Amino acid sequence: MARVLDEDELVGNWTLVGDELDQLSGRRGATKLGFALLLRFYALNGRFPTGRAELPDQAVGYVARLVDLPASELGLYEWDGRTIKDHRKDIRTYFGFRECSLADSDKAADWLAAEVCPKERQVDRVRAELLAHLREERIEPPARDRIRRIIGTALRQAEQTQTSQISSRIPAEAIPRLLALIAKSADPGDELEDQGEDDGALFGAAEAAAVDVFAVIREEPGNVSVKTIEREVTKLTAIRKVGLSGDLFADVTPKVLAAWRARVAAEAPSHLRSHPYDIKMTLLAAYLYCRSREITDTLVDLLIATVRRINARADTKVTSDFVAELRRVSGKENILFKMTEAALESPESRVEDVIYPAVPGGYKGCR
Repeated sequence: MARVLDEDELVGNWTLVGDELDQLSGRRGATKLGFALLLRFYALNGRFPTGRAELPDQAVGYVARLVDLPASELGLYEWDGRTIKDHRKDIRTYFGFRECSLADSDKAADWLAAEVCPKERQVDRVRAELLAHLREERIEPPARDRIRRIIGTALRQAEQTQTSQISSRIPAEAIPRLLALIAKSADPGDELEDQGEDDGALFGAAEAAAVDVFAVIREEPGNVSVKTIEREVTKLTAIRKVGLSGDLFADVTPKVLAAWRARVAAEAPSHLRSHPYDIKMTLLAAYLYCRSREITDTLVDLLIATVRRINARADTKVTSDFVAELRRVSGKENILFKMTEAALESPESRVEDVIYPAVPGGYKGCR
C-alpha cells in the first residue's frame, strides 16, 4: 500500500522553484510533466525512477497542477527511448552528477573495502554507505545488479585483507592445534573416525583419544550441576591450550567478530576445512576467541546458581530440623502459648524467672 504524503511533504519535496522552472522552458504536454517529475525525484533520491510505479500519485497530481497540466498526461510519457535519455542527461548536467562508469565502480568498491567493510558486514548497511558516498561524489547510482556486484567485491576484498592480517598473527605452535580441531571433527550425522591421535596430548584436557573436541566446544551448557561446570571447564581448558593471544582481534570490530563466529556456528566442519588457509584460520580463531568469553560467562553464571542452590538447601535443612524438633515435643502448642503469655506479662524479667516456670518440667522441658 502506497504511503500517503501530507501537504508539507508535497510542498517541500515536489515544488519546482527558481532555476528548476527554467528547465521546463520549451517543453510541452506529457514531456513537460514527465521532465518535471524526473527532476524532483532525482533531487530527492539522487537517481531516476525505474518507472511510473515509483512516482506517488499525490506527487503526480501536485506537480501536474504546478505546470498547469492534467495528471493523465503522464500516461503519454515514454519511459524508454531517446526523449527520456535526453531528459536524464539534462537533469544530470543541471545537478552536476554523472553516470557511474566502470572506473567509478572499481573506485567505489575499493573505498568500501577500505573504509566500510572492515567495520560493517551487513549488506543493507554497506549499501546505504555506498549510496551516500556516490551522492557525495556526485555520481548517479548504477543499476541494482551492479550495486550488488560492487558490494560483493568490496566485502571479499575486505575479508581477504583482514583474514590475511589475522592469520599472520597466529602463533606457529597454535596452527596445528587449530587444524586438528576440524581435522577430526565430523559433520552432524556422521560417525567420528578414530584417527588414533591423543587429544589430551594436544590440549592437556581430560578427553580420551577420538573424542570430538570441536563438537564439545560447540555444545551448549547443560543444567546447573557440578557435572556441567566440569564440562565447561574442560571446554575452556581445550580452547586455552590452543595458545591464541588475547589481543589477536584487538583491531577487529565486534560486529565483524560476531559475523565470523556466527559463520562458524552455521557451517559444518567439512565446509570449514574447504576454505582457503587465511579464511579458515581466521574463522577458527575468531570462533574460539568468542567461545572462550562465552564459556567464561557461563561458568560465572553456573557458579552463582550453584551457590544459591547450596544456600537454599541449607536454609531448607535448618528449617526442617527446627520443625522436626518441635514435632517431637508433646503438647508443643500449649507450651508455646504459655511461654508467650509469660513473656508478655513480664517482658523485663529474666528468662529463668518467667519462662522456665511456665513450662512443664522447667528448663529441661525447653530443651
